[in-house]
Amino acid sequence: MKKEQLKKYAELLVKKGVNLQKKQILVVSASINARPLVVEIVKAAYKAGAADVEIAWSDDEISKIAYKKKTATALSVVPEWEITRREYFIDKKIAYLGIISGDPEAFKDISAKKLSAARRARNKAFAQFREYTSSNKIRWCICGYPDKEWAKKVFPDLNKNDAVKKLWDHIAKTVRLDADDPVEEWEKHQRELQRRCDFLNSAKIKSFHYENGLGTNFDITMPKGYIFCGGAEKGALDGVWFTANMPTEEIFSCPDKSGANGKLVSSMPLCRNGQIIKDFWLEFKEGRIVDFGAKEGYENLKSIIETDEGSHYLGEIALVAHDSVISKLNTLFFETLYDENASCHFAIGDCYPTCVEGGADMTEEQLAERGLNNSLEHVDFMVGTKDLQITATTDEGKQITIFKDGGWAI
Repeated sequence: MKKEQLKKYAELLVKKGVNLQKKQILVVSASINARPLVVEIVKAAYKAGAADVEIAWSDDEISKIAYKKKTATALSVVPEWEITRREYFIDKKIAYLGIISGDPEAFKDISAKKLSAARRARNKAFAQFREYTSSNKIRWCICGYPDKEWAKKVFPDLNKNDAVKKLWDHIAKTVRLDADDPVEEWEKHQRELQRRCDFLNSAKIKSFHYENGLGTNFDITMPKGYIFCGGAEKGALDGVWFTANMPTEEIFSCPDKSGANGKLVSSMPLCRNGQIIKDFWLEFKEGRIVDFGAKEGYENLKSIIETDEGSHYLGEIALVAHDSVISKLNTLFFETLYDENASCHFAIGDCYPTCVEGGADMTEEQLAERGLNNSLEHVDFMVGTKDLQITATTDEGKQITIFKDGGWAI
């Protein structure tokens, strides 16, 4: 990849992603594989007036050794300093940038029990930090950077160097780096996403019905005062606009926890905890998952669903056209950040409080009263297809075609 393009990417993430403000601290969470991008981000952050830039490094190989050597009980212990560190981040009102880079199947040989134990412990320990990001009290952005193992998984017929180059080219297209002015292109894109959000928010939708040839036949109701968001989001504490996902093609909201009925069939594999889950389905009754199956990764899927009571319910509904920029690449990325933006999807688990009127200032109990879900998990899975039909029913009983043949009808 060209250094000039890498510099352009870093500046986009700092300016349009977290929208870093002067004298603010930027925290970057990244794999050691992403060091070239991190270096450029640090330069861009200080150029933007950052007070400090702190890097939280990770290494899949080292993590894998720990998973193999430690017991599930030992993996359930989260050091106090890690919790204190995140409390410090909250106190300092940092901006947070997470970079995804690594082998999607890095932990495929690790038992689901160990992965689940570590995940649950960390989700519980960092619950307050997660609440601050999900409610936009901390401005945050998640992005990607190509890694040899990841690239080889996506493009198995290419050698590693060519695969990395192609993956980088794809990532650049998804974030519009190929435009003369990526920032301006993002602003145009976000305006179009906002137009559709405005339409759905004013329609006073009571429920959606999904149906396609894979076997999805599903109904979902919406809570009173729902809000569809997409593209840019506003910081809950400072009112500063930012972009939580780069790329993003979705508009999303929170469904009524108890309003899911019917069957959802996955349209794409799900990579979670360094393992792949393929050809899976979920059956719902009065909001709760009552049955499920998978041709591959069943135990991993089971561990996600059984994390807590809230992980038996849905926390997010997201709409993405089948002809999105990412979908047109006709590439399975084996990474949810990209794959979810090629397909309509839902999320098992936690809601985004900002997706209901006044939600950012509500307690968990108040959100629950409004019908929103709470969980230690939040796992997106894709259901969109080229023949997906979505019909909305409004409070007044009017029916509106939202998706026809996998694409927007509004």
